[in-house]
Amino acid sequence: MKFHLIPENQKTFQRVILFLGFVLTGIIGFIDHLTGYEFAFSVFYVIPIALVTWYTSCRLGLVTSFLGALLWLGVDLTSAHPYSHHFVPIWNSFIRLSFFVIITVLLSKLRKSLAREKEFASVDNLTGAFNPRFFYELVQMEINRFKRYKEPFSLVYIDLDNFKSVNDQFGHSAGDQVLRRVVSCSRKYLRKTDVIARLGGDEFALLLPDTNEESNHILISKLQTELLEEMEQSNWPITFSIGVIICFKAPNTPLELVNMADEIMYSVKHGSKNAIKYLTYTD
Repeated sequence: MKFHLIPENQKTFQRVILFLGFVLTGIIGFIDHLTGYEFAFSVFYVIPIALVTWYTSCRLGLVTSFLGALLWLGVDLTSAHPYSHHFVPIWNSFIRLSFFVIITVLLSKLRKSLAREKEFASVDNLTGAFNPRFFYELVQMEINRFKRYKEPFSLVYIDLDNFKSVNDQFGHSAGDQVLRRVVSCSRKYLRKTDVIARLGGDEFALLLPDTNEESNHILISKLQTELLEEMEQSNWPITFSIGVIICFKAPNTPLELVNMADEIMYSVKHGSKNAIKYLTYTD
């Protein structure tokens, strides 16, 4: 989650940006009033508008645009500057507002486009799950969070048993459908803070923040049951070998943690298959 803030922190950050944007707009309007009509201040009004638009939303950027245009109109009306007609300052304010709105809309579209490109760079094209590179970044962030708050977390490694037989019997399109179904089914039972990634051809990993043994057993058992039912409904001979590592200690690197979960999973796969094995990682 290189770009992620947890939801509550993100809301607080946006409120702060909005407040700063409004205050900055007011300060610019006040300075504009003090300097008089001879000095152009349009570029300075754009600064808080761009700030609010980029870090909050287009809607709030438009609100800031309206506030900037309104303040500018007020400065014009109190400057005692003579106009040929009383409608002129209103027209000027409309033009300024239109200018601010165009900037707001263009910035908002640019931000969304960049976010979309960043998302595509972090997502597996076939399943929509996160790709390995981005998943390792998420794991590193969770390790860093653990070092600060000491809240346990879990990593789950899932391998699809008999996946090759699906490709052989039903074709690769069916195999692709299996992979997509695993991701869509998993997301129904995961929390918003949980993450699913596709690490290999038929291997997936889950990152579960703030979990312990009890909550893990409930969640993973239920998820395995639902995944098996999903496979049975389509007559796919797929089962799931699952390795779970619950961290009460921070591993040195994301790779070390993923490898440990991978080893747990393979001990299941080389045994009975279609089972769950847990390991608690402590001091």
